[in-house]
Amino acid sequence: MDWKLEGSTQKVESPVLQEQESILEETGEDGLPEAFQLLQIDAEGECQEGEILATGSTAWCSKNVQRKQRHWEKIVAAKKSKRKQEKERRKANRAENPGICPQHSKRFLRALTKDKLLEAKHSGPRLCIDLSMTHHMSKKELSRLAGQIRRLYGSNKKADRPFWICLTGFTTDSPLYEECVRMNDGFSSYLLDITEEDCFSLFPLETLVYLTPDSEHALEDVDLNKVYILGGLVDESIQKKVTFQKAREYSVKTARLPIQEYMVRNQNGKNYHSEILAINQVFDILSTYLETHNWPEALKKGVSSGKGYILRNSVE
Repeated sequence: MDWKLEGSTQKVESPVLQEQESILEETGEDGLPEAFQLLQIDAEGECQEGEILATGSTAWCSKNVQRKQRHWEKIVAAKKSKRKQEKERRKANRAENPGICPQHSKRFLRALTKDKLLEAKHSGPRLCIDLSMTHHMSKKELSRLAGQIRRLYGSNKKADRPFWICLTGFTTDSPLYEECVRMNDGFSSYLLDITEEDCFSLFPLETLVYLTPDSEHALEDVDLNKVYILGGLVDESIQKKVTFQKAREYSVKTARLPIQEYMVRNQNGKNYHSEILAINQVFDILSTYLETHNWPEALKKGVSSGKGYILRNSVE
């Protein structure tokens, strides 16, 4: 009786076992039946079946997916080809011009600029921007002055022989400081000195030269032992001799750029001629002269045609 029950039990279980065995036979290497592997979905959701089945056969995707795939493969191949061509071009340039230094990374160039500026702090020419006269300036004038400071600093960073710049009479709670921070990215990290002290109390008076267009003396040379001062003043009402009178109060030497010595007035429709320059334009002239020791070339760099002056040799 027991044997018959066992036999009947075997007969009942045998179909189930057969079905399990058939499922196991159809299971792939990843432990999933082929029926589930056929349901793999493409990344773009447009593939009708799995890209590769467990059996190794390729599934059919929609034409749109295939077109996108071919387009992507072309882009990748083009990028690889372009990188290879650029690498070969740089290699050929190095072979043809062994004396030319290869292009440096931005990180290296930033470090090089920082080293030049810090070296200028100890041994370079010094330039002060006198910002003690900004209290009566309008919002528009402050914005223009902040823009000039940004351009001046940018030119100084690019110079082969930069100045060490000091912003004097400058407080961090002033409207000008707020405007500089608003307009100039990274202003708080500029490599320059900012002080509330006046330039006349910061340096010995005999070392100071205040550059003003109202001076009677033309600047002949840039002396590394002198500290040159630019008046940080944007005055749309054109108040005359403001910086000149301030220099006289402290018995400080003054000088003007030699515009009259190397340039002449150019006839224009407005009959406008002015020797008043923005501080960044004056800096460009000083920086260019420091590198070239050539006043005509330096003046050409900073005096725009809108000022109504041209070089003498341009007329001749």
